[in-house]
Amino acid sequence: MALPDTQTRYLFFTGKGGVGKTSLSCATGLAMADAGKKVLIVSTDPASNLDEVLGVGLSQIPTAIPGASGLFALNIDPEAAAHAYRERMVAPYRGILPPAAIQSMEEQFSGACTVEIAAFDEFSKLLGDPRATADFDHVIFDTAPTGHTLRLLTLPSAWSEFISSSTGGASCLGPLAGLEKQKALYAATVERLSNAEETTVILVSRPEAASLREANRTRGELAELGIINLMLAINGRFTTYRQDDAIAEAMSQRATKALVDMPEALAELPGTTIPFLPRGTVGLEALRLMAHPESANVLAEPVATETALPPGLGGLVEDIASTGHGVIMTMGKGGVGKTTVAAAIAVALAKRGHKVILSTTDPASHVANTIEGNIAGLTVTRIDPAREVAQYTEDVLEKAGKQLDAGGRAMLEEDLRSPCTEEIAVFRAFARTVDEGKDGFVVLDTAPTGHTILLLDAAEAYHREVMRTQGDMPEAVRELLPRLRDKKYTRVMLVTLPEATPVHEAERLQGDLNRAGITPHAWIINQSLLASGTHDPLLSQRGAYEAPFIRRVADELSQRSALIPWLAETPAGEAGLSKVISA
Repeated sequence: MALPDTQTRYLFFTGKGGVGKTSLSCATGLAMADAGKKVLIVSTDPASNLDEVLGVGLSQIPTAIPGASGLFALNIDPEAAAHAYRERMVAPYRGILPPAAIQSMEEQFSGACTVEIAAFDEFSKLLGDPRATADFDHVIFDTAPTGHTLRLLTLPSAWSEFISSSTGGASCLGPLAGLEKQKALYAATVERLSNAEETTVILVSRPEAASLREANRTRGELAELGIINLMLAINGRFTTYRQDDAIAEAMSQRATKALVDMPEALAELPGTTIPFLPRGTVGLEALRLMAHPESANVLAEPVATETALPPGLGGLVEDIASTGHGVIMTMGKGGVGKTTVAAAIAVALAKRGHKVILSTTDPASHVANTIEGNIAGLTVTRIDPAREVAQYTEDVLEKAGKQLDAGGRAMLEEDLRSPCTEEIAVFRAFARTVDEGKDGFVVLDTAPTGHTILLLDAAEAYHREVMRTQGDMPEAVRELLPRLRDKKYTRVMLVTLPEATPVHEAERLQGDLNRAGITPHAWIINQSLLASGTHDPLLSQRGAYEAPFIRRVADELSQRSALIPWLAETPAGEAGLSKVISA
C-alpha cells in the first residue's frame, strides 16, 4: 500500500498548503477502516474541505461516512466553537455583574484570537482527554497549512506559560478562571503530542523544492517542541521515461531534482511515496485509488478535450498598470500558487516602470525565494510577527503605560504577553502596508483562506483592543476597510487550480468577501495541464478532468478570468515569472 504505515493511535498530517493533507489523511483513515478499524478523522483547519473530500456534510460531532464502515469524521468549526466558548465564559456572570461589565466581557471575547483559542479548546478535548475518543482505534487530525499548524501545536505551551505568569485581572483571553480550569487538559495535550508511542506526525510534501523546504522547517520546529516521531509522505510523484513531451519531461525532472536535493535530515525520515494520479482525489473511490495506485486506469493514448479557454494573465496586468497605483491581493486556498502569481504581477508592474512593493501576511511565506534577485523598482518585504509584536508592545507601553500606576502597568504588560497580541500587531502592519498603495503598487501575497478572513475580520476587534489599552488608532487602520472595499484602490485576485476543492474553496471565499463588502476583481486559474500543450497520456487525462472546473469559473463564478498553463520552466526569477504573464 502506498499510504503511510503507522500503528500509533493518533496521527497528524501537516505540511505546506496544497500538498494534499486532507486527501492523504482521508485515504489513510479509509484504508484503516477498510481493514476493520474504527477511525475518527478530525479537521482543525479553519478552511476545511474534509466534508467535500469525504462526500458528506459534517458537524462538530462524529458523523459516519456512508460507504465506509467504521469511518467517522468531524470538523472543528472555529466560529461555532468561539460562540460556545464565549457563552460558556460569560453566562455565569449574567445577572450578577452590571450590564456594562457583561458588554465589556462580550467585546473581549469577540476578536479573532478568541476563535483560535476556542478551536484549540476543542482540539485539546479530543487529544488531551482519552474519554472523548474512547470509541475509536485511531484518531487522525487533518491539520491546517503549516503556519497555522505550528501555532496550534505551540499553543499548549503558550497558554500554559501565560496562565502561570498571570497575577490577576482580565486579559484579552477573558477571565483567567476560564483558562485555569483547562491547565490539566492542556498539559495532557502537550504530553500526548510528544509521546512517540501514541502520536505520529506525517509531514506531507509534493516532490517540489519549496514544499520540501517547508517540510524540513516543520521537522525542525516540531523537534524543538519534543515531537520526534515523524514520517515523510511524498504526494503526487510523476515519473516518465519519454522525451517527446516537454511538459512531462519537465515535471518528471523537476520532481527528481527536488527529491535528490532534499535536506539530509528530511531524507532520513521513514516515508512513503504516492504517485501522480489521473483524476482528482474527491470521493471514496478516488481515495481508495490513493491506497492502491497500481489499479488506476491510465489510458494508452492522449485525451483530446475541446473547450474554450480563458485568456492569459497579460491582459489583467495591463488593466492594473493603467491605474498607476493601488493594492493587488492574491487570495485562495493554500497551495494554489498565490505566491507565484503575486510575484509575477509585481515583477510585470515593476518592469513597466512602476514603484512596487511585494509583501505577504503569510507566516509560511516563500515570496523572497520566488523572486531570486533584485529587480529595479521592486521592493520585497514580509510582515514579521516577532518584530511587529515587539514594536506594538513598545508603542502601547509608551502611550498608555505613562498614565498607569505600578499595578495598572503590570496588568497592561500581562495583557501584552498573551498570544493574542500577535494577531493585533500583524493586523496593524497589514493596514500599514495597504496604506502604501497611495503612492505606488502594493502586491500582497496573502495567507491561506481561513487566516486571511480572520485577518480581515479583525478590524472591529482591533479597534476595541486599542481603545481598551488606551492606545491610538492609526490612520492606516481607520482607512483599511474602506480601502479594501474600494474597487479602484484594491483589486482582489482569487487564485485557484482547475480542480474541485480549490474552485469550491475560492467560491466560498468569494461569498465571504462579498458579505464583507469586497468584490473580487478577477479569478486566476493556475497550473492548467489542459492549457499546457502536453500530449502525455496520463497528464492529458488529468487535463481533461480540469475542463468543467475551468468552464465553471469562466462562465459562472467570475466577472473576468485568466488562465495560466503548467509551465515547463520553473516560475521563479525574472525570466520564469515573466513567462507566467506571457503564457
